[in-house]
Amino acid sequence: MKKTVFTFAMACLVGSTALMANDNTTTNNAPAFEMYRTLEVNSFCKAIMQGDFDTVKKLIELGEDVNQKSLGMTPAIFAARYNRAEILELLIANGASLKIKSDKGYSIKKYAELSNAVDVLRVIDSAMGS
Repeated sequence: MKKTVFTFAMACLVGSTALMANDNTTTNNAPAFEMYRTLEVNSFCKAIMQGDFDTVKKLIELGEDVNQKSLGMTPAIFAARYNRAEILELLIANGASLKIKSDKGYSIKKYAELSNAVDVLRVIDSAMGS
């Protein structure tokens, strides 16, 4: 019985070693660890999410692009998603476009509606003339 268990364990060990040896690269011969990138929101959008009006204003003054996407969404979309009406007004005043859709194809108004962001919806309607 011990010999059978030992033989089975060795066969599993050899088989798994062969699998691990073949799993070191992706199909384009890049190391496997390069396949995974950490997805993180940029600092500008983090300040918007937190409702930090002063930091958002300072970053805009320092030249932050008000239409630069982070995780596929514009800063205006982040403001809509987190109901940051005052920040959205600041973004609009500094050239933020409300017509740019997220990488998922949703408009800023759709994000505001999904988030029940009533204050932001008023700002959007006012800015778009609806």
